Amino acid sequence: MTALTTTVLADGLGFPEAPRWHGGRLWFSDFHDRVVRTLGADGGQEVAVELDDSPSGLGWLPDGDLLVVSMVRRALLRVGERGPQLHADVSGSTRFRANDLVVDAAGRAYVSSFGFDLEGGADPEPTALLRVDLDGSVHVAAEDVVFPNGMVLSPDGRRLVVAETYAARLIVFDVAGDGTLSGRRVFAELPGVAPDGICLDAEGQVWVATARSPEVLRVREGGEVTGRVAVGSGSLSYACALGGADGRSLFVCTAPSWRPGRRAGRIEVARVDVGSA
Repeated sequence: MTALTTTVLADGLGFPEAPRWHGGRLWFSDFHDRVVRTLGADGGQEVAVELDDSPSGLGWLPDGDLLVVSMVRRALLRVGERGPQLHADVSGSTRFRANDLVVDAAGRAYVSSFGFDLEGGADPEPTALLRVDLDGSVHVAAEDVVFPNGMVLSPDGRRLVVAETYAARLIVFDVAGDGTLSGRRVFAELPGVAPDGICLDAEGQVWVATARSPEVLRVREGGEVTGRVAVGSGSLSYACALGGADGRSLFVCTAPSWRPGRRAGRIEVARVDVGSA
């Protein structure tokens, strides 16, 4: 297959993560800068939210309020007219940093976390995937997940795909009407890959940021790699989102490393054949 390449839409960022296309703009967390930014198709940036902690996963509630993962605090913040307010404290159900999230149509948020001291060099340990209901109550959605990271819901809300970064695979759950998960199984084994942020296209295939390599993979259920996008020289891919006016712009968050350092984070973009789910 022929690998697509990206162009740079924005650079000089701290560490961009958790991209989401919403309201005609790309939203993303810049977690070393402790802000949520938005980006227009012309590359124009705005700061949407300032925090006193590193933000990560983003999603929207049915009333339009933004949910933001507060990583070190291990909480979900609800951002509305009054600014960031505590929506849920997940510190009692997590070890080390909270990470990504995805929100369903009913306002339930599925929340991932590190599960071990990544920054301190500890060995990986399984952790729980959480569900936070609209009332802010916290529930264990699944046990024994190895560094759950990026997540996507199918358009009908009946399937949840989760990247297990340190297990080198994507897994999938069936989602009941009350948000309960069941039927855990492997969506795709990805040997040698550290799947990070993911997004879903209209054919049910998943774009996977690879964290340790300079590319994004398009993966069919079962594990076949059907597409590749190469990112810019010197960068690794950490998260991705489909968006743009026709849903066919693949936005990729890249940086040389996730650790603090020189300001070399970028938003890169490639045009793909199949639009977003």
